Amino acid sequence: MDALALEASGKKANNAAGAAVPTSQAPAKRKPAKKAKKAVVFFEVEILDAKTKDKLCFLDKVEPNATIGEIKSMFHKSHPQWYPARQSIRLDPKGKSLKDEDVLQHLPVGTTATFYFRDLGAQISWVTVFLTEYTGPLVIYLLFYFRVPFIYAPKYDFTTSKHWVVHLACMCHSFHYVKRLLETLFVHRFSHGTMPLRNIFKNCTYYWGFAAWMAYYINHPLYTPPSECPLTLWHLFCQIGNFSIHIALRNLRPPGSKTRKIPYPTKNPFTWIFLLVSCPNYTYELGSWLGFTLMTQCLPVAFFTLVGFIQMTVWAKGKHRSYLKEFRDYPPLRSPILPFVL
Repeated sequence: MDALALEASGKKANNAAGAAVPTSQAPAKRKPAKKAKKAVVFFEVEILDAKTKDKLCFLDKVEPNATIGEIKSMFHKSHPQWYPARQSIRLDPKGKSLKDEDVLQHLPVGTTATFYFRDLGAQISWVTVFLTEYTGPLVIYLLFYFRVPFIYAPKYDFTTSKHWVVHLACMCHSFHYVKRLLETLFVHRFSHGTMPLRNIFKNCTYYWGFAAWMAYYINHPLYTPPSECPLTLWHLFCQIGNFSIHIALRNLRPPGSKTRKIPYPTKNPFTWIFLLVSCPNYTYELGSWLGFTLMTQCLPVAFFTLVGFIQMTVWAKGKHRSYLKEFRDYPPLRSPILPFVL
């Protein structure tokens, strides 16, 4: 009896235990594992003098996404005499300057980066230089045109020329430099904010000197033009073309950016020359001064046009090479400044 009772009680216990276990129990939800944060690897930046190789600055814990512009600002804190616009930071003592927007971690350097510093000298804004170098020729030419005292003989003070070419030349010359001043203030967007201070003296000597030389002969009381058939309309045509190109180039670059794009012709017919030339603003500039030379038949004007053409050709070739290097799909038919020639 006792054995039977124990066996029966054991079965009941087993049945009770079996009933306590659910037949279909949902698995417990696991909490998602937290993603491990990536450890930020900071850089150590050493800046040496490009000439003497002396250590000028050591920057510790520089973030990998720091730009060269930000590194310049850090360097400026330890050397206040060298503000960012005055600094040239390079990977090699004789190499090219790095761009302000270059990112530290994208440069071919290790976590301990060494850069070389070169002082660019005192800087001045491009706007200031342009306004100064363009205001001078405008004022100087008008002084000769109105024949203010101490320029020609006293009997010619404040007299006017009887030749229409002289008056039209003054209008063309003044229009050219007024246009340049307005473009500097309202059109141009400069990729670089400053240039070396010494450039203002060089540029002003060039523009002011040539303006005085040209104006002296064109407005001289004894000046006699070879014909009374000025090329005013051609000069105006080229000035409008030059302005149209400047507007087209301005529209390629959003305000405050340094974006570079391939310029293409727009609906404006003056921009269609982009099909053949990389720098049509220089092409139109050359055309306007050629017209001015033929209109005045003045040797100083011809010399100014020649010197300007040589300089603009150098600039155009440099920009053309830069376009070819930067854009693989750059139109192969284009020439730097003169279609199919140069």
